[in-house]
Amino acid sequence: MTSNEHQNPTGMSSPSAQTLAFDVYGTLIDTHGLVSMLETFAGKNAAALSQLWRQKQLEYSFRRALMKRYRSFAECTAEALEFACNSYQVTPSEQQHQALLEGYRRLPAFPDVTAGLERAQAAGFRLYAFSNGLASDVESVLAHAGVRKYFLDIVSVDEVRSFKPDPNVYRHFMQRAESSPEKSWLISSNPFDVTGARSVGIQAIWVQRSTDAVFDPWEFRPTAIVSSLQEIAAAAKPA
Repeated sequence: MTSNEHQNPTGMSSPSAQTLAFDVYGTLIDTHGLVSMLETFAGKNAAALSQLWRQKQLEYSFRRALMKRYRSFAECTAEALEFACNSYQVTPSEQQHQALLEGYRRLPAFPDVTAGLERAQAAGFRLYAFSNGLASDVESVLAHAGVRKYFLDIVSVDEVRSFKPDPNVYRHFMQRAESSPEKSWLISSNPFDVTGARSVGIQAIWVQRSTDAVFDPWEFRPTAIVSSLQEIAAAAKPA
């Protein structure tokens, strides 16, 4: 899929424009959108199991990147689900297991996503989806959520066989989007992702949807913090 197939309706697709790289899972898409499915076999532990599933999914991606033993995010997701189920001593049927993994391609978007993307697009930004997920999976989940049309293209870490926050992943994004650090902004709810972008000189906005969310006390801080994607267009200004 190329950017020409999903051209921004505003016409502001020139590389000279500010480029917004939207993280997908956890920022645009709610990774806990399958709790009701988990309840069918995990009962009252469904929400906690979902949290552990997500935690291990990210941990496995970090570990594989460090070990240089790449496997796709979909494989990390499947392995993390197995770990979470084992931890809570529950065993989904083969049908339930497959339905959960397929459901990851149809997760819901957060309520603020459509309006936030519309505002950013109308403001003339170049919008890209930038994800740990396989491009085909991201295509599916964004299409299901009804927001694929807002993006010029999808950039997947699979193209460099590593994961965020590997510096090479962010450099790859800029190459693919034909953008520079001073004209690039990462938009993410995941602190590790924001830290990774800032470490290579990219501007980054942390989407702090909950006041309970805490940012890592590192030397790399967000360029801006917002509570909703509807604030992105105003927050992402030229560096």
